[in-house]
Amino acid sequence: MLTRLYTHAACLDHDPGRLHPERPARLEAVLAAFEDPAFAELERVEAPRAERLQLERVHDAGYVEMVLAAVPAVGRANLDADTTLSSGSGEAALRAAGAVCAAVAAAVKGEARHAFCAVRPPGHHAESDQAMGFCLFNNIAVGAAEAKAQGLDRVAVVDFDVHHGNGTQHMFERDSQVLFASTHQWPLYPGTGAAGETGIGNVVNAPLPPLAGSAEFRQAMTDKILPAIDRFRPDLIMISAGFDAHWLDPLGSLNFTEEDYAWITEELCLLADRHAEGRVVSSLEGGYDLDALASSAAAHVKALMDWGKGSR
Repeated sequence: MLTRLYTHAACLDHDPGRLHPERPARLEAVLAAFEDPAFAELERVEAPRAERLQLERVHDAGYVEMVLAAVPAVGRANLDADTTLSSGSGEAALRAAGAVCAAVAAAVKGEARHAFCAVRPPGHHAESDQAMGFCLFNNIAVGAAEAKAQGLDRVAVVDFDVHHGNGTQHMFERDSQVLFASTHQWPLYPGTGAAGETGIGNVVNAPLPPLAGSAEFRQAMTDKILPAIDRFRPDLIMISAGFDAHWLDPLGSLNFTEEDYAWITEELCLLADRHAEGRVVSSLEGGYDLDALASSAAAHVKALMDWGKGSR
């Protein structure tokens, strides 16, 4: 089964402004990387809109209504100091969350074991009732809830963005069916993600100090995150794939490389083969240096593709 790429042109129409870090050029850079002949076998699927029911499994109904109603017909509107809406933001947010739900459904049905959702706006900072950190709807959390609705008993969410996924953690920290595991820079926005935050035993945080690089990242994953996933025995592994821990990224101070993203992708695929019938669904989060973002996302998706073909 081929690896699938879920995306939609509407995700380019969310435009917070020319100087905003979370700009359409991010997604353009990622999609351009996938035009390389190495990605010729990547199956491309147009993302559907998320349904209200899907969003409201993790978001308050009033919040969903507020976000969609706040989308301006022209110009821009701010939900907070960092999170800005344009006329295309509502459609983009619905397609971003819908992409992850569709990828989950395909994985559950056995149509595609591996999927990457090249979407924006990102999601992992969005709380149940609050936009935050460039995020409107929590795409990965909406997808995890969809997996449960599709009948899966255990879902592991792994987040290697440089910023902690506070929204995802808060949505599931009392849910024994979901494991949330994160590496991230500490201290850094949003100020959550201390090692002592463990939920009901289903939250694993491995904060990394500024300037930490490959060795520290791989040790944190090998010693803490990967064993926790192995013990949890998930039916699906989901990835909040932020690439802003790359050494070139302007919004963080970690020193990851493209090889690190390929390595962790392979490690997660191995665990998915062991416990989850190979099912891995990944969704784009951060990454703000365009070249580093494109090369890192390419390394991540190529690892998904190669693993799926058995060329490892």
